[in-house]
Amino acid sequence: MKTLLLIDGSSYLYRAFHAMPDLRSPDGRPVGAVYGMVNMLRRLEKEVEFDYSACVFDAKGKTFRDDLYPEYKANRPSMPEELASQITAVHDVVQASGWPMLVVPGVEADDVIGTLARLGAAAGMKVIVSTGDKDMAQLVTPDVTLVNTMTNELLDEAGVKEKFGVPPNRIIDYLTLIGDKVDNVPGVDKCGPKTAVKWLEEYGSLDAIVAQADSVGGKVGENLRAALDWLPMGKRLITIDCEVNLATDLPHGLPGLQHGRKDKPRLAELFQDLGFRTFYREVTEGSEMPAVAQRGEDAPAAPRGDQVQGDMFAEPAASPSDKAAPAEGALARHYETILTAAQLDAWLAKLAAAQVVSFDTETTSLDPMQARIVGVSFSVEAGHAAYLPLDHHYAGAPEQLPLDAALAKLKPWLEDASQKKCGQNLKYDCHVLANHGIALRGIADDSMLASYVLESHQRHNMDDLARRHLGENTVSYEDICGKGAKQIGFGEVDVDIAANYSAEDADITLRLNQYFAGELSGDLEKVYRDIELPVAEVLFKMERHGVLIDRDKLIAQSHQLGSQMLELEQRAYELASQPFNLNSPKQLQEILFGKLAIPTKGVKKTPSGGYSTDESVLEQLALDHPLPKCILEYRGLAKLKSTYTDKLPTLIYPQTGRVHTTYAQAVAITGRLASNDPNLQNIPVRTAEGRRVREAFIAPAGWQIVSADYSQIELRIMAHLSDDEGMLKAFASGEDIHRATAAEVFGVDLGAVTSDQRRAAKAINFGLIYGMSAFGLAAQLDIERSAAQQYIDRYFMRYPGVAEYMQTTREKAREQGYVETVFGRRLYLPDIKLSNPGRRAGAERAAINAPMQGTAADLIKLAMIAVQAWLERDGLQSKLIMQVHDELVLEVPQAELELVKRRLPEIMAGAAELKVPLLAEVGSGDSWEAAH
Repeated sequence: MKTLLLIDGSSYLYRAFHAMPDLRSPDGRPVGAVYGMVNMLRRLEKEVEFDYSACVFDAKGKTFRDDLYPEYKANRPSMPEELASQITAVHDVVQASGWPMLVVPGVEADDVIGTLARLGAAAGMKVIVSTGDKDMAQLVTPDVTLVNTMTNELLDEAGVKEKFGVPPNRIIDYLTLIGDKVDNVPGVDKCGPKTAVKWLEEYGSLDAIVAQADSVGGKVGENLRAALDWLPMGKRLITIDCEVNLATDLPHGLPGLQHGRKDKPRLAELFQDLGFRTFYREVTEGSEMPAVAQRGEDAPAAPRGDQVQGDMFAEPAASPSDKAAPAEGALARHYETILTAAQLDAWLAKLAAAQVVSFDTETTSLDPMQARIVGVSFSVEAGHAAYLPLDHHYAGAPEQLPLDAALAKLKPWLEDASQKKCGQNLKYDCHVLANHGIALRGIADDSMLASYVLESHQRHNMDDLARRHLGENTVSYEDICGKGAKQIGFGEVDVDIAANYSAEDADITLRLNQYFAGELSGDLEKVYRDIELPVAEVLFKMERHGVLIDRDKLIAQSHQLGSQMLELEQRAYELASQPFNLNSPKQLQEILFGKLAIPTKGVKKTPSGGYSTDESVLEQLALDHPLPKCILEYRGLAKLKSTYTDKLPTLIYPQTGRVHTTYAQAVAITGRLASNDPNLQNIPVRTAEGRRVREAFIAPAGWQIVSADYSQIELRIMAHLSDDEGMLKAFASGEDIHRATAAEVFGVDLGAVTSDQRRAAKAINFGLIYGMSAFGLAAQLDIERSAAQQYIDRYFMRYPGVAEYMQTTREKAREQGYVETVFGRRLYLPDIKLSNPGRRAGAERAAINAPMQGTAADLIKLAMIAVQAWLERDGLQSKLIMQVHDELVLEVPQAELELVKRRLPEIMAGAAELKVPLLAEVGSGDSWEAAH
């Protein structure tokens, strides 16, 4: 049975455009949609078997639906200029790639696809339609299936019924009833998916519903009767036309849809013009790149230990900081497997003689505290590497050197600080070696951190870096270990296969570090060498030491939270006058907007057409209604219980009795650290229950927890950056900045500032640096918008330097595509030049705040480095154990307490010199909470 693959090209085009960042060609044209389109089509070629195909796009101009109903799609914004400018290139690449392409005037792509699907099924073909459009569900038959490559969703007849609640032959009726807001096709007012399914189950069809409309009760029944005259038109607009005359556009019929060969010379020309260097090399050298990035966020426990993040797309060469990635040709590779003592000795001599060695571990787990070594690899020059297998244990595995004996030989070199090593995310390898009693020293470079400093907005795992900067496609972990339930551990991988994979890791990492050495200079190199590399060593020590947790206290808190949740549950039942599942958005929606008839004006809707019950909606409703407030309290306690009081005890390592978080450096574009397993950054502290969680973070007997927190750090950075005279003066004189701002804004003496005026000034101070509008300030202070605008206007009159800084920063960001911290870290803003006003405005707000967040991140890292150096230099027993936002937390023996409380804030205040003094406030106690 032949297969016909039909691609909804218009749907693909928009999805590619919105999924990709603002990628640019060498001459500055937007190319993200083209790049995303190429990747999506390549994935289809790889994952779907087919004999015939067509990629169908909408034609320009009106269709028959516009003639039927002039308001059709009237609410849709015009195509963004950045997307419209890419359509020609998309069409060129699609056709040059061998895909038959159809653009039929007067009808939509949906109608062409529907017609082709009918013709294919009639010809005895299996038809697959690749789309994300729900309207296409009406085409599904035993011979026609939908596939959504973005979500890996496959919809056959049973799948349509499960997803929508009705079979494919009732999808048109279903859509007619609920309407289509995207296309501006009204349905029956207040008839959502649930009501539509209910009616169709009860009456059987739209025609039967119309015939018995008088029997449908309630307000929605009235709405149905009011829509009776419209429904035939609505149905016609929603129905895909499967009888389009394609004689002119497809003169040879379905045989004309045979997938063609790639026009490689044309593709080479296009890819070179667009700046897609990796794709260009493929078509000119004859290699074939995997359709998608090999390692994403859901990657298995790969021993490589990369921090990975990102979506299904690889990144093209044309990124803002991708200045001159070398187009290296095919580099000869010489990889060796070390199986004898003589080979190991020979390589130890090479390691000792090399200026720098790339080093990598293959392990049993990504958990740094538990991972054990399976093998290690080295590279001393590009193209030359070796793999030392130590614990491959499958049947027939070759004899390997004893692990302990081999590591004992390697230990002197690994621990020699004069022997320079480079790697990818070496903090992970430090933990792995520490698990075997080895302290890795001599770290010279880390390609993950170098990439993060150079291009924080990109992804930093090794596979993507290799593609982006070396034009190399690397072997993935899944390639050699498999996926899902069938995945094997690295120790079960054939040694020869493992050797190629791991030696490639070391080889590629060496070359990446060589590449970044030529890219980083000036302030960026200082950020890399003076901040990121040394703070990685501090973080390793913090992670290794861990934090002592009172398990019994957390268990008791869980019981208490559970009791409070039960009380709130009963309270919710009383307010709703019935029991219901508080965790069910569907049931809550019915209670709030159905039974209680809470007004829905301004309430956002869900993708399925119902009303949202997310946190932002409930917070708004809670101002006037008790049930939403009760639900919010319940959700807050439930999250606290599941995320912390229930989970933290399970994360305590039996060997240490402590929790060992992992600090990720290469995640936030601002330079902020992220904390994982557990996340210590997000413990809520605005509620008593949240603060109690910190009571379980304790000091051992005879020790104290000491906490030091930068005071108003981002406002101090704003004063430094803006050079505003008023702000500089307030901080220099040690005034309460919020009281000083209130005095300026309200025109009163400092001593006359009221608590409400100070509160308003605080909201203005912090709100403006986060891009708060007059509308947002009005909502926060519960005042009229005009009054909020007056406050903001007065603020900028009194602090003109701040206004000037904001304007100048926006202009610079638009001009260069990034902003900088005080120390020169670049924070890229890919959306700053878009025509989309919402995304552009978000980027402009980020342009104001990012330098302050980024500088604060740099400052706390510099403080950590300075504090750790002091502790080690003076031989103190005190340990840094946590970094949370602008706060450092230490574990301090009683004998050192007064010294640490005196010196710690001094060291933090002296971490850098700004135009205003830095201030750190310190406290101590038996627990983290008591130290505040």
